Amino acid sequence: MSRPEALFPLFADLTTLDGIGPKGAQTLAQLRVATPRDLLFTLPHSGIDRTRRASIRDVTPPATVTVEVEVGRHVPAKGKGPARVEVRDAETSFFVVFFHARGDWLSKQLPTGQRRVVSGKLELFDGVAQMVHPDHIVAPEHADTIPAFEPVYPLTSGLTNRTMTRAVQSALDRAPHLAEWIDPNLMAREGWPGWRAAMQQAHTPVSAADLSPSNPARLRLAYDELLAHQLTLALARANRRARPGLVSRGDGRLRQRVLDTLEYRPTGAQTRAVSEIAHDMESPQRMNRLLQGDVGSGKTLVAFLALLIAVEAGGQGALMAPTEILARQHLEALQPLAERVGVVLEILTGRDKGSERRAKLAALAAGDIQILVGTHAVFQKDVVFHDLRLAIVDEQHRFGVRQRLELGAKGVAADVLVMTATPIPRSLSLAQYGDMDVSVLDEKPRGRKPVQTALVNTERTDAVIDRLRAAIAEGRQAYWVCPLVGESEVSDLVAAEDRFKNLRAALGADHVGLVHGQMPPSEKDAAMARFVAGKTAVLVATTVIEVGVNVPNASIMVIERADSFGLAQLHQLRGRVGRGDAASTCLLLYQAPLGETARRRLEILRETEDGFRIAEEDLALRGAGDVIGHAQSGLPRFRVADLERQAGLMKLAQDDARASLAADPSLTSDRGKAIRTLLWLMEKDKAIRLISVG
Repeated sequence: MSRPEALFPLFADLTTLDGIGPKGAQTLAQLRVATPRDLLFTLPHSGIDRTRRASIRDVTPPATVTVEVEVGRHVPAKGKGPARVEVRDAETSFFVVFFHARGDWLSKQLPTGQRRVVSGKLELFDGVAQMVHPDHIVAPEHADTIPAFEPVYPLTSGLTNRTMTRAVQSALDRAPHLAEWIDPNLMAREGWPGWRAAMQQAHTPVSAADLSPSNPARLRLAYDELLAHQLTLALARANRRARPGLVSRGDGRLRQRVLDTLEYRPTGAQTRAVSEIAHDMESPQRMNRLLQGDVGSGKTLVAFLALLIAVEAGGQGALMAPTEILARQHLEALQPLAERVGVVLEILTGRDKGSERRAKLAALAAGDIQILVGTHAVFQKDVVFHDLRLAIVDEQHRFGVRQRLELGAKGVAADVLVMTATPIPRSLSLAQYGDMDVSVLDEKPRGRKPVQTALVNTERTDAVIDRLRAAIAEGRQAYWVCPLVGESEVSDLVAAEDRFKNLRAALGADHVGLVHGQMPPSEKDAAMARFVAGKTAVLVATTVIEVGVNVPNASIMVIERADSFGLAQLHQLRGRVGRGDAASTCLLLYQAPLGETARRRLEILRETEDGFRIAEEDLALRGAGDVIGHAQSGLPRFRVADLERQAGLMKLAQDDARASLAADPSLTSDRGKAIRTLLWLMEKDKAIRLISVG
């Protein structure tokens, strides 16, 4: 399949546009603009009101003004000073000022005694009104060439707004009329214009309201982007479902034995998630499910019960964690449960060497190991399963989509379950995991005590240390997380080492341990192990402890310079305490004075422990790219769509994409053909390759 001919002009060379030469094309590349199509999707971000006024009299400088004037005397430049031209409007006079302007050019532009319309920024200089280098100077009969409201585009050095406007106009002239790909009922309900009209309106705003993300033309263009993205995910999902999976139907005996030995009853959310997973594993299609659970919502139990389904069905299961510490922790949590029901569970990490590793691999290939816990060492070529039915990936965002696919390739058709402890706002989770089915654990297991959260000024650090001393005397343990100092882990490390020395001096050398990202893994594990065993009372750490560590006796979390962390990260860190019987506390140390956003962040944390509410607030405060971090997120970069302000559109697009493909899998109907054009327009070549043929 090749790109439809109607779209050719939009994918032509940029130099075919008015005013863009080879150098201009290079400059535009800095704005991620390589074709006329990219230019069309680069919308103005603000505008300048250039409505004509009779006089500058009723204007308070500094302000942009458009006014008709009679040109008076020219005052030539003195030394390095500017040239000035006196002009008079209907009521008063002012100066138009030019630096480095040639006299003959000036007298052509502003001939004395003639009338001109000037538009530019009016400022006061020594109490005198002046306009330096007007943006527009035209004869009154050409005044209509000055837009009443001028769009302002994103620029980069060497690119003027005028060049940009001219190039965009040239691109708009070649925008084709395309068949409609949006469902007509949705178009009518939302009052959206057609594609070409929406483009035209978005680039020719007549007021500030036209620049808002809620403007119908902008909503429509954003929806096009999100629809193309969701169609890509839906095609990937349909493609995966079309490939046969394994039917893994467990008889429930192992799961029942585990549930009978628990001292508590699973939450409704845990029970629901397990039955959704069991249902997927029974079907002949491959499972591709996301298990989203807040800190402490009981994902580990759900994961273990899912692995037991694979074992009940006569196969094997694998659970992968991003770090060795976490893999070992899963092992410690699951080993006792596995022993109770007589299931063979082993761990495989990069640390396994020589004969020990060979023995594990042989047992795995023979099917003697039923559940394997490991790090990404499980990916290595020589790791062969006898019959892998289920692969569970913990903490998805550390892995990324590519590894997800590699993992699926391990077991010929293994089901995949991804677990994340980072509650993700709905619009983002749809952008990132729209190809997956989602189970949410939104209840806390009974008996988990709330964590008291308090804001403490750093000036009171000594009082916090005194409080720790008293807690240690009662046999309790605490984390002390050090601030994020800039971009590098090295400077974070200096802060951690200083705090470590300071706390050892205050509390006694034996009581304090240290972990940070620069340590060799063996030392990090040893320091963690001492803390877990209760040999050290206070663990000083950088954010390496954010994910997963479980020490029920630790009941105090001190976060130093909490104002330097993001909301989701603070919530994750707080989730490390409150896992045992003692009442737990989280102290957020901040440096006064707090900025508005930082204060709001810390207050939200004090108000709620609901990770999903925190995630939504985080999105509103920071924006999508920052919440997940573009580089590791697999999150697409949208040019028009604004995931914070147009969150509702993402769900609409997902429903629409899935419904369109269900009704017309090969996209051969009239709307289907229009959808193909949309995918080409949005450069979704991968998706186009996935469209089922015939």
